[in-house]
Amino acid sequence: MRYFPSMLSGILLLILATTLAWRPLPARAEAAPPAPQVSVLVYHRFAAEATDSMTVRVTTFEAHLAWLHAHGYQIVPLRDVVTWLRDPTARLPPKAVAITVDDGHRSVYEVMRAIVLRERFPVTLFIYPSAISNATYAMTWPELHELRDTGLFDIQSHTWWHPNFNVERRRQSAADFEQFALKQLTHSRELLEHQLGGHVDMLAWPFGIYDDQLITLAQRAGYDAAFTIEPHRVTHSTPPLAVPRFLMVDTCTPERLGQMLGEHASAMHAQTTQP
Repeated sequence: MRYFPSMLSGILLLILATTLAWRPLPARAEAAPPAPQVSVLVYHRFAAEATDSMTVRVTTFEAHLAWLHAHGYQIVPLRDVVTWLRDPTARLPPKAVAITVDDGHRSVYEVMRAIVLRERFPVTLFIYPSAISNATYAMTWPELHELRDTGLFDIQSHTWWHPNFNVERRRQSAADFEQFALKQLTHSRELLEHQLGGHVDMLAWPFGIYDDQLITLAQRAGYDAAFTIEPHRVTHSTPPLAVPRFLMVDTCTPERLGQMLGEHASAMHAQTTQP
């Protein structure tokens, strides 16, 4: 084919325009990483056999720990979770989990202590001190001293004698209830600090009961964080005085624990079946 000058010029102009107009397609934006989440577990009692709803067998507890380790979870101090919650610049491991134990039953000293010392992980105990060295089911002050001195147990408040705030509110006038609740919060903190030293600024709500009034009173009593038994993970939007925890019972299998912590069933199966 014979090209005339005018036709050739047109073809060159078309090529030039096409070249100038071409731009590489922008790279596809990557999906934003999921919002960081932390899980807090709460236990109560430990024994060889589960004789009530709040007792977890030693074999179950050991299975929970083994599952956490196998799936890359790191047990962190609860105080680190509170710092992370309050400070956007604070960092935690990608799979952080905190372990707490409520009430102060003697099985913490007699059963759990050996496991904690062997595995070397941090635990926060929430204690109602009216029972300590008084109730037959509870630990003693010397035992709590010994746990504290390991450096692995942080001992915090579970109010003075673990009242049901809903029941007490119905029984008392508004003014009396406010004074009652404030005493439950302040006396526990002061007694624990007097007996054990250290700083008590974390609280576990008895029976998981809390509301705006109780949160205000907890702040007045000197608490920076408080914990419920609502089964959710902790995010940066979690209110510091209503931090959720997963209640651990003996029927909670490792697979069920994984579901609570947000592990996908397929991923858990793949990791479990790897040689």
